[in-house]
Amino acid sequence: MDPDLALLLNGIVSGLLLGGLYAAAAAGLSVSFGMLDVVNIAHPAFMVLGAMLVALLWGATGIDPLVLSVLLTPAFWALGAAIYVAYHHFFERRGDEAIQGLAFFFGVMFIIEIGLVLAIGPEQHFADASYANVTWRLGEIDLPLRMLVPALVALLAIGGLALFLRRTFTGRAIAAVAQDREALRLLAIDPVRIKRLAFGISIAMAALAGGALVVVQPVEASSGHIFIGRVFAVVIMGGLSSLWGCVLAALAFGVVENVTASFYGPSWSPAVAFGALLLVLAVRPQGFFGRAA
Repeated sequence: MDPDLALLLNGIVSGLLLGGLYAAAAAGLSVSFGMLDVVNIAHPAFMVLGAMLVALLWGATGIDPLVLSVLLTPAFWALGAAIYVAYHHFFERRGDEAIQGLAFFFGVMFIIEIGLVLAIGPEQHFADASYANVTWRLGEIDLPLRMLVPALVALLAIGGLALFLRRTFTGRAIAAVAQDREALRLLAIDPVRIKRLAFGISIAMAALAGGALVVVQPVEASSGHIFIGRVFAVVIMGGLSSLWGCVLAALAFGVVENVTASFYGPSWSPAVAFGALLLVLAVRPQGFFGRAA
């Protein structure tokens, strides 16, 4: 096979696997930002919190990091629900969520980062799963399980969430709460309870994404900064409230970044990927699966 073609194919496959990680990181934000209209700028920090806890628990127990991340989801759901209660009481209920609410989540983000540094330290942490050093080879294409397994688990979790939102009464109420709160009240559904439940789900998804992240790469307290721009870009490109649009955008973002890095170097990756985002939004401002206003 031509070396350039082999490099291109490996870049595309690695980009798709990287996109699976981006999808895991962005799915929870798609729920809070796209469906609940809560701009949770701290979402990547919650992902890093999950990653660090998974790394510590993996070091103490040896249990698979992705299993640990699933076991952490109830605690993260409860944490997310408690944070939404505070956010609603102090900001959303008074109509102050635009600026003050955004500042609130900035504060949460820095509290998480500083708390992690004080409690665990500034050094990097990593979870070396049993399959982490295994690479499948299909002809000239490499499939490292370190990236393949987390990507498949992330897509499975997003599929389960999409099924819950589409097939259950509560899931449909979550999808509808940002569109018409009063209609929910007429159905005797408390919008605040629904948003509390959904925000907890978005933070639980951050725990899953953290488990995937710490398998793929080392994590430190400030690692969330790397993902802030990317996850918001993926959610906007996908169409805000569309989970499958989010997945498609994440895969596209990963492929553009990885192919660019393969041929032109890593320093060009963010510029080309965000340039592609601007191009998509110029042609389709509502994103891949968003509805035109």
